[in-house]
Amino acid sequence: MLVAGAMACSQGGQDAGRAQILASTGGDPRRGEAAIAAYGCGSCHVIPGVRLARGKVGPPLTDLAKRSYIAGHANTPDNLAAWIRRPDSVEPGTVMPVLGVSEQEARDISAYLYLETATDAPGPPRLLPASLLRKE
Repeated sequence: MLVAGAMACSQGGQDAGRAQILASTGGDPRRGEAAIAAYGCGSCHVIPGVRLARGKVGPPLTDLAKRSYIAGHANTPDNLAAWIRRPDSVEPGTVMPVLGVSEQEARDISAYLYLETATDAPGPPRLLPASLLRKE
């Protein structure tokens, strides 16, 4: 998805993967974590690394970076940010509420989610070549 190759186990590979995630989202994961808490995302979702984020209404976000699709669209930073900001415009009738998240906050939340879930499971992330992803 947004990581162009499996992240290596070495510190250099982790740093490169982190830099790529940050560049592709345009967000700050520290601000993203704060925004997740402020908007109460954990009341609906299980979110790794976020204290008390154990909601059962929406899907768990534990493997978000490894998913091919988000709400029926390719898993890209732009599509994730659009989903976070205006889920009803991405999937009419969704139960995910419009919370008034700004564009930058959505990018920050995206950075946090991609970074936190890129390596949460054993083995390298399941990745698609960028050529297979279409921008929407």
